[in-house]
Amino acid sequence: MNDTPAQITFDQWDRRYALLGAAGLDEPSYGGPLRRHLTDGDTRLAHLRYDNSPAALRLWNFLLTEEDRLRAARADGAKIVGAMKDLGTVPVMAYSLDNVASFYPDGAWWIPCMMELSAGLLDIADSMGIDESFCPVRAMLGAFVTGEHFPRPDLLTCSVGATCDDLSAIAQRIEAMGAEILWWEAPHRRRPEGDETPVKLPGGFIAPQRQVSFVRSQLQMIADALSQLTGETLDSSALAGGIEAANRIRSVLRELRQLAYTADPCPMGALEMLIAEMLAIHFCSDRAECELVLKELLTEVRRRVDAGLGVSQPGAARVFWINPVADLRVMNLLEECGGRICGTEYLFAHALDEIPTDIEPMEALAQMALADPMTGPSSDRAARICDDIRKSGAEAAVISRISGASHCAMEGTVIADTIRREIGAAVLEIEIPPLSDSMRSTLKTRLEALVEIVKQRRG
Repeated sequence: MNDTPAQITFDQWDRRYALLGAAGLDEPSYGGPLRRHLTDGDTRLAHLRYDNSPAALRLWNFLLTEEDRLRAARADGAKIVGAMKDLGTVPVMAYSLDNVASFYPDGAWWIPCMMELSAGLLDIADSMGIDESFCPVRAMLGAFVTGEHFPRPDLLTCSVGATCDDLSAIAQRIEAMGAEILWWEAPHRRRPEGDETPVKLPGGFIAPQRQVSFVRSQLQMIADALSQLTGETLDSSALAGGIEAANRIRSVLRELRQLAYTADPCPMGALEMLIAEMLAIHFCSDRAECELVLKELLTEVRRRVDAGLGVSQPGAARVFWINPVADLRVMNLLEECGGRICGTEYLFAHALDEIPTDIEPMEALAQMALADPMTGPSSDRAARICDDIRKSGAEAAVISRISGASHCAMEGTVIADTIRREIGAAVLEIEIPPLSDSMRSTLKTRLEALVEIVKQRRG
């Protein structure tokens, strides 16, 4: 059904689903109406606005059935790998093997939003001394305690070193509970000194070869553990196949982002695009299906761009968004205030870059891991953001500070100051809790003011 694009409410999706069904909607095995997820406890769904396309429905159903897939994989004899913090490296390795499913326990940080605090995960973390002074990823601790949101992994990895201090502390508590963790180190990325050999990483950062080699040795340790876990050999040939598959997905995402963030009117909403980008880091526990989901979304976006259709008014304020939101509803709010997303940096820009294929596979993955914007100085991340803002044509930037996150203490200020100095764009810093309802009017006022600044500057 090539209907006019629109953003509709949760209740409106009931009728929309019935109409699609009557028109012969072909759904995957995990398909069905959005409403069924409400009965699973994802009550925040009732307060969001959604794209009305079958492609968006498939995207949401894919996202919201990840736990089912993981438990089904366990029942089918697959090995489950939980990867903490590295965002886009270990899953590429894990899915290079045949009978493995990989996921990020860190993703539990959205459960308090989706279940509107009803799961009690933050309360559990509080009771264990991990209070609100920590990043909302502390919900992961509660999820490990209850065992209700994902199966206990057969192998659990965690990158430490130049990573989020909050997550490292929480992971140590999880290990103290009896979960065996394979720790690997991501060193603080720095520029080469003296006669050190420089390496240009994917995404443009520079690091000394000795750091790349060190990360490679750490990843080899993980490869050996994966081989031992599965009985398969994770050699260069297997890794090359995994990299090729990951790059196909990243290629689809690059085109999807290019079209969705540059076309006017905007052909796909900020909320669906946020979800689509998040799939890049671990494929939502099914790499093959992830590719199909994103391809269907891309097909819909292409159709809309060709027809000059979109979900926003033409000329909406072009906003570059930095950091993922703890409350998904805020992405809807930006659009209600007259803005649209024209570019993003959600903490995992390296997971969207193409993995090099002209060098040895493990070397390529080591470069990708070291290219993580979070492993280097904030000035590096700010410089890449500024470069992306220039390319996107953004008129303003929003920095979504994450409550309690150690890496957000001063990083937002560094990035904001750099954008103002180098780009001259208007910048808004806002802190968003897992549920933002109590501050919705304040957020709305500040976003509306940002949009008004953009309009005034247009003259």
